[in-house]
Amino acid sequence: MNTTPPVLSEAGPWAGSALSLHRQVAPLVRRLLNEADTLRVAVSRSAEGAWLVDAGIRVAGGLEAGRLIAEICMGGLGRISLVPSQGPSRLAVSVGSLEPVLACLGSQYAGWSLSAGEGKGAFHALGSGPARALAQKEALFAELGYQDQVADLSALVLEVDQEPPAEVIAKVMRDTGLPAGQLVFILTPTRSLAGNFQVVARVLEVALHKAHALGFDLTHIVDGVGHAPLPSPGADFLTGMGRTNDAILYGGTIQLYVRGSDAAAEDLAQRLPSSHSRDYGKPFGQVFKEYKYDFYQIDAMLFAPAAVTVSNLDTGRSFAGGAVNEALLYQSFGTQPAVGPA
Repeated sequence: MNTTPPVLSEAGPWAGSALSLHRQVAPLVRRLLNEADTLRVAVSRSAEGAWLVDAGIRVAGGLEAGRLIAEICMGGLGRISLVPSQGPSRLAVSVGSLEPVLACLGSQYAGWSLSAGEGKGAFHALGSGPARALAQKEALFAELGYQDQVADLSALVLEVDQEPPAEVIAKVMRDTGLPAGQLVFILTPTRSLAGNFQVVARVLEVALHKAHALGFDLTHIVDGVGHAPLPSPGADFLTGMGRTNDAILYGGTIQLYVRGSDAAAEDLAQRLPSSHSRDYGKPFGQVFKEYKYDFYQIDAMLFAPAAVTVSNLDTGRSFAGGAVNEALLYQSFGTQPAVGPA
C-alpha cells in the first residue's frame, strides 16, 4: 500500500491541496469488485494480475453498475442519481459534485489516450478515472497543479468492447507506478446499459471542459449540477454513441455557481451551450458520418450541454443561455411522442 502524501506542483490553483481522489474513490471500486454478481458485471484477472471488470461485453451489466462506474469516473467526488423525466425518455441522469473541477477534469474527463497495435486489430481507447491523476500524461494536470500519489487501488474506465492488451496494461503500470494487482480496468461498451449510463453522466464534465476551452477561470467555479435524459442503448456502436452524445448536446441542462464579474458569468452562459457551434442542429451520428467518421473534424464547440444557467455568488445575478431541443431528441432516441386520448 502506498501511503506517501500527494506530491503536488508548485504552481497551479490546486497545488498544495491535500485532497486525494483515491481515498475518495476506493470504497466505490471495492464495492464494484465485491458486489459483481449483484451488479451483473464480471470480474477477472489479466495475465499480469490486473483486475478486469466487464460491465457489458459478455455480461448484462445494468443501470446501477453504470451509476457506480460513473461515480468512480468522478474520483468519488460526484453524486449521481436517476430521476424522473419528460419527453423522449422517462429517466434522466442527475450529476452533482463536491469538487467539480477535480471530479470532472481531474478524473472523469476521458483524456488519456491508450493505443496498441496497428491496422484492423489495433486497440485504442481514451481512459478516464482517477488513474489519470497518478499518470500525469496530460498537460491539464500541470495547469491544475494537482497530482495524487495516495493509492492502494486505482481505476481506469475504458469505453471499449474488448479487454486491453498486455502492452496497454504494461503502459498503465509504468505510468502510474502501480503494480498490476492495484489496477482496475473497467470496460464499458457504449451499447451496454452501464456504458450508456456512464457516458450520459458526463453532462457536467462536458460543461466544465468547454468552460475551460473558452478560457473561463476554473478557480471561479464553486459548484455545479447537470441533468440529461437517458436514452435506451443503441443496437450498435454508432447508434449508441449518437444517442448518448445527443442526450447531452440537445438535452443536457447545467446550473453553475461561480464567482467573479457579472460580465464573465454572462459571457459564459451565452457561449457555453452547444448551439454556439457550426455543427449544431443535426443528430450527432449524422454529423459524424458527414465528416467521414473522423471525430477530430467535428467542431469542438459542439461538445457542450444544450442549456446552461450561470449564477454569480458575488452579485446574486443569474444568466441563462441555450435551450433543450426536444424534437431532435425524439429523432435521435427513436421514440414516438405519446398521443393523448382523442
